[in-house]
Amino acid sequence: MSSPDTPATQGLPVTTKRLLIAIVIGGIGGAVFAQFNMPLAWMLGAMMATTVAALSGIPVAMSNRIRGPMVSVVGVLLGSAFTPDIIGRAGEWASGLGILMAYIVIATGISFLFFRLVARTDTVTSYFAAAPGGLNEMFLFGESMGGDGRVISLVHASRILFVVMTVPFFFRWTAGLDGSYGAGGGASADAVALIDFPLTDAAILTVCAVAGYFGGKMLKIRAAQLVGPLLLSAIAHMTGLTDSRPPFEIVAIAQVIMGAGIGCRFTGMKVAHIGRIMAMALISTALMLAVTAAMSLGFGSPDGISAAALALALAPGGVAEMSLIGLALGVDIAFVSTMHIVRITIVILVAGPLFKLLGKPNR
Repeated sequence: MSSPDTPATQGLPVTTKRLLIAIVIGGIGGAVFAQFNMPLAWMLGAMMATTVAALSGIPVAMSNRIRGPMVSVVGVLLGSAFTPDIIGRAGEWASGLGILMAYIVIATGISFLFFRLVARTDTVTSYFAAAPGGLNEMFLFGESMGGDGRVISLVHASRILFVVMTVPFFFRWTAGLDGSYGAGGGASADAVALIDFPLTDAAILTVCAVAGYFGGKMLKIRAAQLVGPLLLSAIAHMTGLTDSRPPFEIVAIAQVIMGAGIGCRFTGMKVAHIGRIMAMALISTALMLAVTAAMSLGFGSPDGISAAALALALAPGGVAEMSLIGLALGVDIAFVSTMHIVRITIVILVAGPLFKLLGKPNR
C-alpha cells in the first residue's frame, strides 16, 4: 500500500500528478471560456475551473518552476506595449502617480477600518490584510509581527480572484470592450500564430525572456520573473529592435498557467472553514473597487489618461493579471503596468516600517 508521498499508479510523483491535473483542468476551463467568447478567456477560465477543483478537494497544485517561465512570457508581452513614442509620454503620468499615492492611503485606510471594526480581526492582521501589496510579502510581514498569516494570505488571494473575475466583465458590459488577446474570444489584429512567427523576432523575444528572468534574479529585482523580461522587452521595442508580440498560442498557455496558479492557492481549504474569510475579502475588495471607481471617474483623463486606464491602474489586483486585462481591453498598458509595479513597490517598502513606527499593539 503506497503512502501519499510515493509514486501514483501511473508512475508519476504525486506533485507532478497534481500539477498535471491543475493544467488539464485549467486548460479545459480556458477552452470553455474561449468557446463562449468570454473576456481574458484562458486565464479566467483556468482560474475559475481550478478554484472550483481546489475547493472541491481535487488534488491540484502549481509549481513555481512552471509558473515562473510563463510569467516571463507575460513580461515580454507587456514590454511590447512600450513603443518608441513612450518616452515622450512619460511626463503625462505625473498626475497618475499622485492619484495612485492618494489611492493607496484611502483604500488601505477604508479596508483597515472594515477589518478592524466590522470583521473584528486583530490590528496586525487587519493592517496587512488591507495593504494592497504583494501577497507573499504582506503574509511574511504580518505573520512575523504576530498576525494571522492564514487570514492575510487568503484575503489577498481572494481579492485577486474577485478583482480578476469582475473587472473584465464590468468593462465588457459597460463599455463594450472585447477583453481578449489572440487565443481566446477573438484574435487581436496584431496576434501572430506560432507557425507564422518570424525566427528573428522569436530569438529576440526569447533572449528578453531568458536574460530578463535570470538577470532580474541576480539583481534581486522585485517580481524578477515579470519585471526583468518586461524591462528588456520594453528596451527592445522602444529602440525599434522588434515590434512583435509573443505568438498567441504561447500567450494562451501562459494565461492558463497563471490562472491555474491563482486557483491552486485554495487547495486544502474547505468552503465551510474559509467562507467567513472570503466574505470579509469580498466586502473589502468591493470597498477598494468603489474607491477605484470613484477616483478614476473623478480624476479620469488627467493629462490624457483615460478613465478606463486609470481604473485598471488603481484596481487592487496583481501586476501581471491586471496588466493582461489592460492589454486585452486595449487600454494604455504601459501606464497600467508601470502604476501597478510602483504601487506594489511602495507598499512593500513602506508597510512594514510604517507599522513598526506606529507601534500598533496586536489585539
